[in-house]
Amino acid sequence: MTKSKLIYGLCSLGILAGSCNNQSQQKATETAQSAVKPLYVTDPVVHDTDDPAIWLNPHDAAKSLIVGTDKDADGALYVFDLKGKAIDSLTVRNIQRPNNVDISYGLPLGDSLVDFAVTGERLTAKLRFYALPSMKEIVPDGIEIYQGETGPEYRDLMGVAVYRNPENGKQYVIAGRKNGPQDGTYLWQYEIKTDGGQLGLELVRKFGQFSGKKEIEAIAVDNELGYIYYSDEGVGVRKYYADPEKGNEQLALFATDGFTKDHEGISIYKLDDKTGYLLVSDQEANQFHVFPREGAADNPHDHQLITKIKTSTVSSDGSEALSTALGKEFRHGIFVAMSDDRTFQIYKWEDLAGDILKSKK
Repeated sequence: MTKSKLIYGLCSLGILAGSCNNQSQQKATETAQSAVKPLYVTDPVVHDTDDPAIWLNPHDAAKSLIVGTDKDADGALYVFDLKGKAIDSLTVRNIQRPNNVDISYGLPLGDSLVDFAVTGERLTAKLRFYALPSMKEIVPDGIEIYQGETGPEYRDLMGVAVYRNPENGKQYVIAGRKNGPQDGTYLWQYEIKTDGGQLGLELVRKFGQFSGKKEIEAIAVDNELGYIYYSDEGVGVRKYYADPEKGNEQLALFATDGFTKDHEGISIYKLDDKTGYLLVSDQEANQFHVFPREGAADNPHDHQLITKIKTSTVSSDGSEALSTALGKEFRHGIFVAMSDDRTFQIYKWEDLAGDILKSKK
C-alpha cells in the first residue's frame, strides 16, 4: 500500500485530520493546475455575462469581434476585440435582459448583404437585430414573438440561434424560453423575411421535446450538416433537423451521463464541412464534454463522449467556437466561454485540444 493510499484510508476513518486537510488542499491545487487557462479575459460587464458569439471579419480575420450579452433589466450587448478589450462605441445598451446572442452572414436587405447579430430581449419577448460591424439596429425596438402565448411563463425568451440553409440561402431564428410545454412544441422557428427591404419574421414551425425537468436555454445550429442541438438541462442534448421541411423527428438524445448537474452552452468546432466536435458545458463542474460532430461511422446520430476538458471558467452558461485562423495568436481558431465573474474567457483552440483533439490546419 502506498503512503497516499494509507493516508486516504486513515482519513476515511476520521484519523489524521491534518493530513486529510493537506490532501484536500493538494487535490484542489492539482485540479486547478489541470484546468486550461485562457489567453485573454474580457473586460467585465456591469451586471451578468451569459452568452458570446463571434463575428468573422471578412477583410481581416485578426480584427474579428466578440459580441456578448450582459443579462439584466438594464442590459447590453457588449462588443470586444480578440484581446478582450471592450469597444464602447459599438456596445448597445438599454436592452431589457438580453440572454443569448447569435450571428449570421449575408442577409439580403435592400441592395446589400448584411451580417447581423440577434439577441432575445427576455422582458419584452422580442428579437432584436443589429447590423455588423456597425451594431446599428436593423428594426428599431425589435420584433415581438410568441404571439398567442398568453401566460408570461411561456413568453420568457432565453435561447436564440440562427440557421442559414446553404442550399437555398434562407435564414431562420430558433427561439427557446425558460418554460414551455412537453408536447414537442417548446422551440419556435421563424423564417427571416426581407421583402421590400424590411426585416420581418414568419413562424414556420413549433418543435422540440422537453423533459419538464428544468429549462431549455442553449441552442446551437450546424449549418453545413443541417442540425439543431439544444440542452434539456439536467437531461441531455437533443438533436433535430434544422430545415423545417424535413420534419420534427427527434434524431438523438445524447450527453445523458456524467454531467454534474446542468447541461448548458453548446458550441461547434468544425475541422471541415462534415467533421469536428460538439462541446457542451458541464456547468457546475467547470468543464466541457466533447462529442464527435459527425457521429459514428455507422450512425451520424450516435454521439459518444470523446473527452472532458476542464477550464478556468466559473459556472459557464454560453460558449462559441470558430475554427478559422484569426491572426497569429489564433492560428487554429478560437473558443470563447462565459464565466460567472462578469467576463468571457478567450482560449486558443490548440490549448483546449491538447493531445486528444485535432485542430483545423
